[in-house]
Amino acid sequence: MSRRIEIVPSVLPADFSNLGEECRRLGDAGVDRIQWDVMDGNFVPNLTFGPDVIAACRPHTDVRFEAHLMVADPDLMAKQYIDAGCDLLIVHAETSTHLHRTLANIADLGGNAAVALNPATPIDELENILDLVEMVLIMTVNPGFGGQKYIKTMEPKITATRAMLDASGYDIDLEVDGGISKDTIAGAAAAGANVLISGSALFRYPTLAEGVAELRTLAEAAQ
Repeated sequence: MSRRIEIVPSVLPADFSNLGEECRRLGDAGVDRIQWDVMDGNFVPNLTFGPDVIAACRPHTDVRFEAHLMVADPDLMAKQYIDAGCDLLIVHAETSTHLHRTLANIADLGGNAAVALNPATPIDELENILDLVEMVLIMTVNPGFGGQKYIKTMEPKITATRAMLDASGYDIDLEVDGGISKDTIAGAAAAGANVLISGSALFRYPTLAEGVAELRTLAEAAQ
């Protein structure tokens, strides 16, 4: 049975001088939630959004916020991003010495947890933590920068992950992030992803609403 398609923008290509209004525009365009790519200049070579910036944007839309924590120490930062209004926190398996503890801690703080895998990370990392997550993210680029090219060879990994999630008996969404556009979204959706992150490609449409509608149509047709 096909899972509901969700179109989720990354705000990396947005106008940083007017992020509250950009969040409002995205909500009005019909996105399912908004992703904040949190980078610390350590785990990835870039710096982006602190919790105060996200908290300032939270009143501008009712759309759900998720924080993709591309950071060296997610345990240190988890509470700050939940308090800022991100009820879903995505942590990288590669950064967590005790991944089970990290995910359980997010739940203890009142948040919802997800886990991300970089392109070179095997899906075996997921086997013993699926009871603690509502979503798995398969990266289709290496994290750290927007506008990168989609790695098509990740599609078999997406399919294998979807099979693992279905066999687990848990209700878990599968997200992909990196290079998602009108040319690549069908491949990701056909492989088994139902939550699609789009950043640069979405913001290049004449209007955000047109982009959300077209990407959703293409993904639904490919399921």
